[in-house]
Amino acid sequence: MQSFIRFVDRLALVCAVAAAILVALSVLIITWMIAWRSFGNSAYWEIEASVFLSIAAIFLASPYTLRTKGHVSVDLLEAILPDRATRPLRIFALLVVAVVAAYLVWEGGKMAFMAMHEGERTPSLWAPLKWPIYAAMPIGMGLTCLQAIVEIARIRLSPPDAR
Repeated sequence: MQSFIRFVDRLALVCAVAAAILVALSVLIITWMIAWRSFGNSAYWEIEASVFLSIAAIFLASPYTLRTKGHVSVDLLEAILPDRATRPLRIFALLVVAVVAAYLVWEGGKMAFMAMHEGERTPSLWAPLKWPIYAAMPIGMGLTCLQAIVEIARIRLSPPDAR
């Protein structure tokens, strides 16, 4: 089980690095767009490309965010409850995360498959295919679901805190 946990943690780190690269590319595209337009030129693809990269980065960063507890959480109950109550509370919260992520995998997968099957494109002049950006949701949420399961296992394998 420990090797599986290490594998999923490494996968989350790889996704975080990929997300950081996508954000950097998005920033470079926007910077280029500002410089390009300041010289009186125009382009039609850069805004859509930077939005697509940013959306993909958000979904890919999700497992790492869960792993590092970088998400928004309300930990008031955990601060005042004894450990025997916080462990089940954490597990319940992670189960909710896993269920919601699994649902988004299903719905995002349907959207991506339908867009790929129909060859759906954006209505812009550039008109890129929509399925790659739709595929970011099931990929990112699938990995987030997997990370939630690993976090549950990590809690179950760790000794209870002595308070």
